[in-house]
Amino acid sequence: MTFTVQFEKALTLATRLHATQTRKGSDIPYIAHLLGVASIALDHGANEDEAIAALLHDAVEDQGGAKTLDQIRRRFGSSVADIVWGCSDTDEIPKPPWRKRKEAYIEHLAYASPSVLLVSASDKLHNARAILSDYRCVGDQLWARFAGGKDGTLWYYRALVEAFQRSGMNRQLVADLDLTVTDIERLASNRAVPFPFRMTCIFATGLMVGELIKRLSRLFLLSGLPSRLFRRH
Repeated sequence: MTFTVQFEKALTLATRLHATQTRKGSDIPYIAHLLGVASIALDHGANEDEAIAALLHDAVEDQGGAKTLDQIRRRFGSSVADIVWGCSDTDEIPKPPWRKRKEAYIEHLAYASPSVLLVSASDKLHNARAILSDYRCVGDQLWARFAGGKDGTLWYYRALVEAFQRSGMNRQLVADLDLTVTDIERLASNRAVPFPFRMTCIFATGLMVGELIKRLSRLFLLSGLPSRLFRRH
């Protein structure tokens, strides 16, 4: 699949909207998460609208609410906007209470479109992998980053797995999420982080940077951006 200029525009918008945002508890630019979600979605058959929505899936929640959703609808169409809205648990500022939002989001997945399920599950898988990696490094200090704390976060991700399983969506994607969440649960049940895991944190961070570079390269090639950048005018 070759992307149109719309994908390039979405990548630019996502970069600008989240320019000052970083991943929880780190200095990793937030765009790394958005690229990761788009990459996972593409690995599981996403079309261009779904890939664009993956890049913009947090824009409404984190960067402007309803006004940002209107902007996305004007620039990328109703299909993309509907997916982004389906992946958002609120457009209110400030956000409603955490548990109430998450319970409503899980209930909503029972009626979500295949496109929303694909992007949402890709988002949760990328998040779960980051949680697992960071948990191995910092142990229970990790949970201070999350509004739901340890118990709430573990509940939420297991509930998500079960909701995606009930939906009958892409089995491999859900299986990957299930395995990752199970690994988090197992680590949480042991509480202390084994010493070898702490020793490998710096290597894990290096691998994350390398993975980001690979994802950027792949998405740029798919969008045809390099050829446009170096084309003579």
